[in-house]
Amino acid sequence: MNALEAAIIGLLIVIPQPAAKTIMPDMPDRSAECLAINMYHEARGQGIAGELAVTAVVLNRVNDKRYPNTICEVVEQGPTRVSQKSPNVTYPIKNKCQFSWYCDGKSDIPTNKKIYNRMLTLAKAILSDKFHFVDITEGATHYHANYVLPYWAKTKTKTVVIQDHIFYRWEK
Repeated sequence: MNALEAAIIGLLIVIPQPAAKTIMPDMPDRSAECLAINMYHEARGQGIAGELAVTAVVLNRVNDKRYPNTICEVVEQGPTRVSQKSPNVTYPIKNKCQFSWYCDGKSDIPTNKKIYNRMLTLAKAILSDKFHFVDITEGATHYHANYVLPYWAKTKTKTVVIQDHIFYRWEK
């Protein structure tokens, strides 16, 4: 962690949330794990700003009626197909998910446990209101890498660029 990242974390930690409020009602389940694995695959190597921005998009989607209302449902959103071996098992359709890592056909298991565990700790802190979470994306519900231009980009409002990701808000 560099000095800027440490300062951001330090700033976030010293601004307490009101104790009665929780950001996500589904914390007792796998919410922190879903948030952490998404940070890992979408923002690993981006620094804390990238990790917080990707997290903001997930949380903004949870709070937007156009998306599922839990973290895991947002992260795992996409069409599925039924397994040929078991009709009770479904798999995401390759390259059709909201977050590409979830249905790219590759293993989702983090190879760098140290980085994943740091992101899991951050996700748990965010979801348990251990510090005030600041949405640095200004309400973004979408983002993409700067080397692609998805069809939907022209229909959204660009809010911020963080390293190689461009973030957008879906105006209501």
